Amino acid sequence: MKYILYCRKSTDEKDKQVLSIEAQVAELMEFAIREKLEIVATFSESKTAKSPGRPIFKEVLTKIESGEADAILSWHPDRLARNSIDGGYLIYLLDTGKLLDLKFPSFWFDNTPQGKFMLNLAFGQSKYYVDNLSENVKRGLRQKIRNGVWPSQAPYGYLNNKLTKGIEVDQEKSKVVKKAFEIFSKEKVSFTDIVNLLYRGGITKRNGQKVNITRVHTMLTNQFYIGIMHFNGEYFEGKHEQFISRKLFNTVKKKLEQKGISKFKSHDFAFSGLMRCGECSACITAETPTKHYKHGGTQIFKYYRCTKKLKPCSQPYLEETKLKDQLIGFVSSATLPQAWRKNWLTWLERDRILDQQSSESSLIKHKYDIQTIDSKLNLLLDSYLDGTIDSQTYKQKKNELFTSKQSLESKIAKTKAGGSSWLEPMTEFVHCALQAQKVARPDTPSEDLRIFAKNIGSNYFLKDKQLTG
Repeated sequence: MKYILYCRKSTDEKDKQVLSIEAQVAELMEFAIREKLEIVATFSESKTAKSPGRPIFKEVLTKIESGEADAILSWHPDRLARNSIDGGYLIYLLDTGKLLDLKFPSFWFDNTPQGKFMLNLAFGQSKYYVDNLSENVKRGLRQKIRNGVWPSQAPYGYLNNKLTKGIEVDQEKSKVVKKAFEIFSKEKVSFTDIVNLLYRGGITKRNGQKVNITRVHTMLTNQFYIGIMHFNGEYFEGKHEQFISRKLFNTVKKKLEQKGISKFKSHDFAFSGLMRCGECSACITAETPTKHYKHGGTQIFKYYRCTKKLKPCSQPYLEETKLKDQLIGFVSSATLPQAWRKNWLTWLERDRILDQQSSESSLIKHKYDIQTIDSKLNLLLDSYLDGTIDSQTYKQKKNELFTSKQSLESKIAKTKAGGSSWLEPMTEFVHCALQAQKVARPDTPSEDLRIFAKNIGSNYFLKDKQLTG
């Protein structure tokens, strides 16, 4: 008989007892010499056998089917198959007579009904090993996530601790990630800017290249940074240390939800993203055309215009200097007289005290609502374990309750921090208005003017070269 020597060791195989490919070849060649077997070809591959489709193994079967060989020599049946398709096909080849023999130094086989029965058991045992290992891994991952520990690769700014099997903060790269969030929460920064920031901070792909924009978007929207883990369709509370505040995360989230946020460039356009077109509601963009004179010399202009991306628009451009003059007028009109300062601050302090008293009762109610949700989550889990509800319904209801709980916890955190839906913005507006006259001057830097204009109003429109708000 003509034997094909076949060796395999999966690259993800954890069994240290499985010989390396080189060791298998050496052992099998000694076995072939000892048993006086004729080896016509030798094949080896580093690929898992838990699924069909191994290219080298397919080549072995092709040679068997074509008659170039009629027997296989391998270390153990699990080297040939760990799935029912490959194992079944080998037995089929034995039944049809195209495959006459199988030899294994570590397993006895005889081409008889009893031998094929034992071989089938060996293939079944190999498949059971793979299936059981997979289920054990999944079970371990599920238990790990229930314990509040992320079971996969750590996000940027965190490390996988091999000793504790947990997640911990990377003291260096977490600073880079936090800086990325802080910068993105401000104005006029693009995804490309964040990519470059991460690269300079040592956050790259495994090959050392820059991460792509998709990875940046995933990072900025990953709730893991505020203690929420999403795994296999379910939400879980993480026990890992957090270095991104909810306020910062939500600020970035709101900016990502704005239309055209990825269009921001790194040019020095102070008023980009501040207004929209009054005719078609499209974004207002900025450009810097350069004029070249016949006798030499150039001059760079800055002007703002409608992007005209929503529909045809007839609006003309407006020079930055004229736009700045109009913004100065807006800021000046928002000025509060200094004589009113004492009264306004007194009223705000009175309202702050009243708001604080009201928030105490809100805290009690929110905490009670959270206890109610926790009880519902426990009842829901009991119903799922008892088989009363299916997995899909359990995940859906759990995620709904989890989202409600997170919302309540955010309200509690905001209340404890002294936040208010109207008082804090109103206080900031009053302080800005009291300082408006100092800012409403031609020598004020454009960026400072922009920030001030943003604080006193958010809906600016540009139409017929006139700014309205």
